[in-house]
Amino acid sequence: MKQASKIIRQHILALLSDGQFHSGETIAQEVNLSRTAVAGHISQLSDWGLDVFKVKGKGYRLNQPFDLLNADKITKHIHDSGLALVQVAPVLSSTNSEIKSRITRKRDDLANGDAILAEIQTDGRGRHGRQWLAPVGGSLTFSMYWSFPDGYQSMAGLSLLVGVAICEGLRKVGVEDAQVKWPNDIYLHGRKLAGVLIEVEGQIGATAHCVIGVGLNINVPQDQYDVGQPHTDLASVLTAGVDRNLLAATLIESLWHYLDEFSSYGFGKFVPYWESLDLYADKTVVLQMGDKRFSGIDRGVDESGALLVETRDGIMRFHGGEVSLRGH
Repeated sequence: MKQASKIIRQHILALLSDGQFHSGETIAQEVNLSRTAVAGHISQLSDWGLDVFKVKGKGYRLNQPFDLLNADKITKHIHDSGLALVQVAPVLSSTNSEIKSRITRKRDDLANGDAILAEIQTDGRGRHGRQWLAPVGGSLTFSMYWSFPDGYQSMAGLSLLVGVAICEGLRKVGVEDAQVKWPNDIYLHGRKLAGVLIEVEGQIGATAHCVIGVGLNINVPQDQYDVGQPHTDLASVLTAGVDRNLLAATLIESLWHYLDEFSSYGFGKFVPYWESLDLYADKTVVLQMGDKRFSGIDRGVDESGALLVETRDGIMRFHGGEVSLRGH
């Protein structure tokens, strides 16, 4: 996307974010374009997930107003940012792809904890290449860089650790009962609230350069968005509203703390905490691994993050797969 188009769409997004009507003529004057060109940019924003409508004689308006993400506001909420850098981009294909690109091009410029957030992701991804749907202003999507000098073997249990950090961050903003679903989903009242996507760059035996992607639903009404599974959002439980900049700062700071501890001690010390949050603890589950299905009772995880399932043949350890309640 050309830089000029990025700037124009960022300006239009900022104008519309107040939830008031803005005429095409007024927007055109603000961005120094024709009304036809403005309509084209708004159409593209709509295709990317902006919930905007037009009323003849009044102009364009968002269905719901929202506060734009702002790196300065996020940083001010963080007590000690150290060397890490927090950035906000109006539009990216995906925040994970952006960090991966920086690892390839400017690895030496990255510091542990560097994070980038996006108002709009045009190609957001979940696990197994699934598309991550994130309505503009109704979600929080960001990625963080972290390196592990001891390589892949020192990352065992990382996705579970991230889930713990996200739940702890949510607790600090008033969400007390978030839970984790092995290996890397966050649930609230039995519905998916957030997902984690971890990608790694590097050679075996060398430093592992890790990208931790987080997508969290803030205002994603169940009757308006079909994301392929039961989901919920923070707006459903935080009646006072959600300050996205404060939330971003809280989650980022929580991740910094837990990742620092994880880098020093591994996942072992966090096993009891993870198990206290386990959505399916002591319940009969089905684990799907490719064409194979295994059934048993969820008995927690081990120090490597493997799921422990009690079967007729004893305890089995699983390092991958999709877990669900039996009968679902």
